[in-house]
Amino acid sequence: MIDLPMKAEVRCSDDTTGIATYVIGISVNQQITYLIVESDLLPHYEYLVPLAQIEKTTPNQIKLKCSQAELQQMPLFQYEEYLPTEIPSNLAWPYCLPIPGAVEEHANFIPVEYQNMPQGERAIQRDAQVVATDGYIGLVDELLIYTANMQVIYLDLLERHILQKREVTIPVSQMNRVDENTIYLKLNRQSVEALPTTPSKF
Repeated sequence: MIDLPMKAEVRCSDDTTGIATYVIGISVNQQITYLIVESDLLPHYEYLVPLAQIEKTTPNQIKLKCSQAELQQMPLFQYEEYLPTEIPSNLAWPYCLPIPGAVEEHANFIPVEYQNMPQGERAIQRDAQVVATDGYIGLVDELLIYTANMQVIYLDLLERHILQKREVTIPVSQMNRVDENTIYLKLNRQSVEALPTTPSKF
């Protein structure tokens, strides 16, 4: 099994760095397929990195087998397409007064951003919230993954209190549904408080 931290530095084999921004998985069976890595190099592209490229993990770092050059050959997670549109010429040049009877269509292109994600899969963002049936309870800290099939077995929830923070281990069977920013549980807050916890230092 591997612990996949959601907020971690990512280090390539040549010691260049980036950060983990998302994980991508098949929502039906909780199988994780990709890690999204944002490069520290300008223009800070995000790349789809197969989990097979992970060499090892610590609570604060993910070590990859590939170099930065190999990372840059991987597919981009986000990309832009420019959609053509036509607008009246007086709107294309807002500081010019329109001439009666002389309004023409002006060609323009609008950038639209897409996420490069396999069909039927979902992206879970770092700092994703965890919500019980009766409200918000914390943030996702780590995912515990069974390496034989790359399925998520547990998620570690980070609970913050005034003087301390705790990590709560939640079985993936208690997850109800997932979207990009939020994981919804089948449990209420009281049931979550009864799960095993680990004190964590600030």
